[in-house]
This record gives sequence, structure tokens and C-alpha cells, in this order.
Amino acid sequence: MADEAKAKGNAAFSTGRFEEAARHFTDAIALAPGNHVLYSNRSAALASLHRYSDALADAEKTVELKPDWAKGYSRLGAAHLGLGDAASAVAAYEKGLALDPSNEGLKAGLEDAKKAAAAPTPSGRSAEGSDSEPSQSTPPPPPQQQQTPPPETKAREPEPEPEPEPMDLTDEEKERKERKAAAQKEKEAGNAAYKKKDFETAIQHYTKALELDDEDISYLTNRAAVYIEMGKYDECIKDCDKAVVRGRELRADFKMIARALTRKGTALAKLAKCSKDYDVAIETYQKALTEHRNPDTLKKLNEVERAKKELEQQEYYDPKIADEEREKGNELFKEQKYPEAIKHYTEALRRNPKDPRVYSNRAACYTKLGAMPEGLKDAEKCLELDLNFTKGYTRKGAIQFFMKEYDKAMETYQAGLKLDPNNQELLDGVRRCIEQINKANRGEISQDELQERQNKAMQDPEIQNILTDPIMRQVLVDFQENPRAAQEHLKNPGVMQKIQKLVSAGIVQMK
Repeated sequence: MADEAKAKGNAAFSTGRFEEAARHFTDAIALAPGNHVLYSNRSAALASLHRYSDALADAEKTVELKPDWAKGYSRLGAAHLGLGDAASAVAAYEKGLALDPSNEGLKAGLEDAKKAAAAPTPSGRSAEGSDSEPSQSTPPPPPQQQQTPPPETKAREPEPEPEPEPMDLTDEEKERKERKAAAQKEKEAGNAAYKKKDFETAIQHYTKALELDDEDISYLTNRAAVYIEMGKYDECIKDCDKAVVRGRELRADFKMIARALTRKGTALAKLAKCSKDYDVAIETYQKALTEHRNPDTLKKLNEVERAKKELEQQEYYDPKIADEEREKGNELFKEQKYPEAIKHYTEALRRNPKDPRVYSNRAACYTKLGAMPEGLKDAEKCLELDLNFTKGYTRKGAIQFFMKEYDKAMETYQAGLKLDPNNQELLDGVRRCIEQINKANRGEISQDELQERQNKAMQDPEIQNILTDPIMRQVLVDFQENPRAAQEHLKNPGVMQKIQKLVSAGIVQMK
């Protein structure tokens, strides 16, 4: 227990948390009051807090318990120097050097102490020169000299404060530190081998690091990464499980726990390509995200979920059943049972998601039910699957027409006519769009309807780009103020096309 409190104190001291370090050393002293190292360490922590009187008491106790230990006199000298007693500091450092003449810390401390002892006081005396003070019988100076202000003396330089020294370690702690350092070197060698794709050598180095230090789970997670590269997924999973258990015992950083779980999830995802069981990989990634929401882990989770969905679709894929469901939907459509028809079309798409006819038919159902956004989405998916499927253009154009987006409907119908110029349904669609556009130009629609069309058109990025184009803005001004210049503009095919777009959208009216 005392060693644990001491270790906490050392860790706090090394990061500058001196108050916390002193508390831990106090706890350790309560458990091992005869340990001179603990008093030495607490003395250093107290000196760092400028509590030199308390530091001195601990240093004296250190020397009392271990008078032949040079480090104790270093603590004693630092405390005296902090209290401004340079002479005592010099004496303490000299005693320490008598025990250990090559100790650099004692040498540096003695040098600082001697400088402090030799520094002049405000009265001009050295720190050790108190015997040179003039006696009371010294005759007073002449009157004119008494009126002359004394020359200014150079301000005394502050005495150097002792630097905190490294904490003292037992033989066991020194061995532990050396083993950790050796383990880190093995890890670095493993990392270098991994980068060279020398996986067997990397495994050897990480294994050696684990033998030297079992308090760092990064050796396990690194070895797990190598096993993934080698295709040894079961070994990877074992290492990740060990890392999670050991990490929780050590209260390791949650990011390290998340890393172990992520690598386990990756191994499980690799195995799922054969086992077809993605659920356990998904669950593992989700656990990793509860520890730390790492973007890379989230990406891997999305990939596995997508792979699972694709697998389910592949297993469910059956074109024959899809055709049967589509025919059932067609029969219900004829009976005007549109919601029921949608259910069968949806099942048909689950069985065969690549059939554009089903998307077209379901779009027709949505149109009948007034669900225009859903119908438009299906019509667009239909054309995405097959741009040469003419029915898709009639479905999409009809929906856009019902949404009063006549300019877009016109474009859709015209695109279909490029594939089938004599298609009557597409020709009728174009005719209806022209009629509606001309009605707006003749002022035969209500102001509310015109405003509705214009508002929708203004949400179209293409319309917005036309209206913010400086050239087109000038063209529109000329239409109002300079008709002759406007006619010249219309000779430009690009300008003419944009004007026609604005007219079709109801933004511009041609009378």
C-alpha cells in the first residue's frame, strides 16, 4: 500500500502537481514511517511549494533515519537555501559530497549556496559578514556629509530557489522502470517491422514487450492488428478480448478500450464474409462507439451494416416471385385498390430491386393517391435504372405537371420524345404544358396560382442562377425598357433558352 501511494506521489510530482504529491507521500509515510525515501520525496514536494520550513523538517528526518545517504543532505541543503540560510545550505551540501563526491546534484547545489552566501546584503555586507558591523563609538561624520544623501546601493539579487529533483526510486521501482523502457523499445521495433510487412517479426517484438510489461494494452492491440493482416482472425479476437479485460483492470484510457473493440469488430467482419453472421461484428462496433465515438469506427460500422443489408437482399432475391408480386399489384391497380397494389409492388422490389417497371407502376399508384413526392422519387429511380424506359418519362412528367412545375414537366417529356418521337402520351404531355404556360402569359390564371408557381420556381437552383447572372439581369431590364435591344438578345441561342426557361416557370410573361 505504501508503494502504491508513493507511486502516485511520484507521478503527481513529475507532472508538477506538488500539493497532490505531498498528500500521497503523507499517506505513504503513515503506512511506512521508517522509510527515509518517503520523507525525502515529501521534502522535495514541499520545497517546490515554497514551504521550506516543512521541507526542512522532512529533510532533517531523512538524515536522521539514513545519515549515510547523500541525497538526504541534498534535500537539507535545498530547504536551508529556500529559507535564506546559505551558510547552513553550504554545510549540508558539503556533508553530502563527503559521502558521494561525484554527485552532480550536490555539486550544483553547493555552487548555488556559495553564490547566495557571497551575495551582498542591502547594507553592503556579505551574507556571512555580520562581524564587520561598526561599533556605537564610531565618531559621527561632519555636518555637510550628514546632509549628503548616501549613494544608492545595488539591490541584492534574489537567492536562487532550489530546483525540484527527481523522485527517489527503490530497486524494485528502478527495475520496473527499466522493464517498461525495454518494452517500449520492443514495441517500436514491432512497429517498424509492421510497416515493412514483416509480420512474423512484428509478432515476436510485441510478444516480448508483453512479457516485459503487462500494464500497457497497446502491445496486445498492436499484435491484434498484425493478426488481422495475417488473416489470423481468431488470434486477433483473443488478443482484443484480453486487452479489454486487462484495460478495465488497469483503468486504461477509454480510447484504448475502444481501439481493442474496433479491431475485434474488424476481425469479426472479416469472418462474417464466410459465416454470413454480421450481427456480432455490428454489436462489437457499437460497444466500441460507446467507449469512444471514433469516426473510423463509425465508418466501419456503416460498412458492416451495409454488407448485412446487401446479403439479406441477395438471399431474398427471386425474380420469379417478384414477377408474381408485380402481376398481383397490376390487378389491384386495375381495381383501383392503390394502397394494396403498393404493398405488392414493394414486395416485388424487395425480391428484385433492379426492375424499372415496378418503380414505374408504384409511381402511378402514388400519383393516384396524391403522394407526389413519393411518386416522383420512384419515377426518378425508374429512369436511373433504365434511361431508355419511355414509360418512366411519362410517369415523371405527369407528376411534375400535377405539381404545377410545367417547365420541368416540359423538359421531361421532351427528353422522352428524343427516344420515341411519335409517343402520343409524351406529345400530349408537351401540349398540356404549353397550354398552361400560355394561360399564364395571357393572364388567364389567378394571381394566387401565378404566385404559387413563381414561388416554386424560385426554389429551383437553375432559376436562381439565371436570375443572378449579370447578363441575364440586363436582358430582363432591356425587355422592359429597351425592346429593340431585347430582340437582339433573343438572337443568342443561350439567352433564348434561359428566357424560355423563365417563361415556362412563370417568372417571365410574354404577351
